[in-house]
Amino acid sequence: QVQLVESGGGSVQAGGSLRLSCETFGTIFRVNPMGWLRQAPGKERDLVARVTTGGNTDYTDSVKGRFIISRDNAKNTVYLQMDNLKPEDTGIYYCNAVFGPGGDGTYYYPNHWGQGTQVTVSA
Repeated sequence: QVQLVESGGGSVQAGGSLRLSCETFGTIFRVNPMGWLRQAPGKERDLVARVTTGGNTDYTDSVKGRFIISRDNAKNTVYLQMDNLKPEDTGIYYCNAVFGPGGDGTYYYPNHWGQGTQVTVSA
């Protein structure tokens, strides 16, 4: 069974912190890089952080220095520590395996998604 279960979202004021968790079920998530994606209201889902199976990480510029992605392979869980949150971080956060990037820089994801977890940051 392939499943992703995100949790940890909530409503915070700017400058606050949240820690998101993503429990995964399925080999595809254990053997591939994992990422957290954010879908802001009215916008597409964008990759904000990625972690390889070996623990190497990369981030989109807007979250560098504020977010930390990690994974616990023994627990099949991926985390996103978010500090110094800003209103523009508001959105639904999803996790998934990450493939790529392709030649055009595009990342790809398996066609299995969890329900996501809502993060709302007020000014």
